[in-house]
Amino acid sequence: MAGTLYLVPTPIGNLGDISRRMAEMMEQADFIAAEDTRVTVKLLNHLDIKKPMVTYHRHNCEQAGAAILSRLQAGESCALVTDAGTPAISDPGEDLVALCAAAGVPVVAVPGPCALITALSVSGLPTARFTFEGFLPMNKKNRRAHLDSLRQEQRTMIFYEAPHKLTDTLDDLLAVFGGERRISLCRELTKLHEEVLRTTLEGAVAHYAGQEPRGEYVLVVEGAPEAAEEADPDEALRRVLALREGGMSLKDAAAQAAAEFGMKKRRLYDMALGKEP
Repeated sequence: MAGTLYLVPTPIGNLGDISRRMAEMMEQADFIAAEDTRVTVKLLNHLDIKKPMVTYHRHNCEQAGAAILSRLQAGESCALVTDAGTPAISDPGEDLVALCAAAGVPVVAVPGPCALITALSVSGLPTARFTFEGFLPMNKKNRRAHLDSLRQEQRTMIFYEAPHKLTDTLDDLLAVFGGERRISLCRELTKLHEEVLRTTLEGAVAHYAGQEPRGEYVLVVEGAPEAAEEADPDEALRRVLALREGGMSLKDAAAQAAAEFGMKKRRLYDMALGKEP
């Protein structure tokens, strides 16, 4: 009978965030697959847990994933952990989960710390619908292309960003989404120097113009406004003509109808004169 792969989140900064169940899963597993064993051993020492470990990260996930799957199929259980946060979220753990799913190996997820959810909850931006975009491409051309594809995205957008790339990313966000778009910059979440800056993209660029960003960031960006329903030009024109029959000048009638229907005054004026079909 196959063993079980346990997805065990780890604190994103504050060790007090580890739950009893998270500790129990690492204690009960036959071995732990860690992104960096040097980081994980500190957590295990804090919990007074001694357990065999193997490395599993983006540079060895194909070979290490096959080895872990083989041990799971032989009946061992494994706790998969990352350096911080929830395994398989913006993490090569998703490949291991896919391997297990294809092979019929049970996978159990333990709820716990996740930087994107923590940032979203304190952002002050809409939380009902959101899209997680992870880390943007390092190449400027590719980064801009990706952001251009999100230009009309109406859901709240969440990005991870390293401090040395923050200012370039903010410049690109400003260029694509405009300066009035709201953003929450969540830095060093749950740690000693935690900070949440709620501002606009223009304000964010100005804020970091004279200082060097420090710490890891989660950027929560407001989605695009819903497109207004397009008015019926014929109905708007009928309103112009009705106002004219009521004694209003063409200029004033076009202006009032434009305000009522959300159309351009000049367009309605030209339509009334027969200059536009």
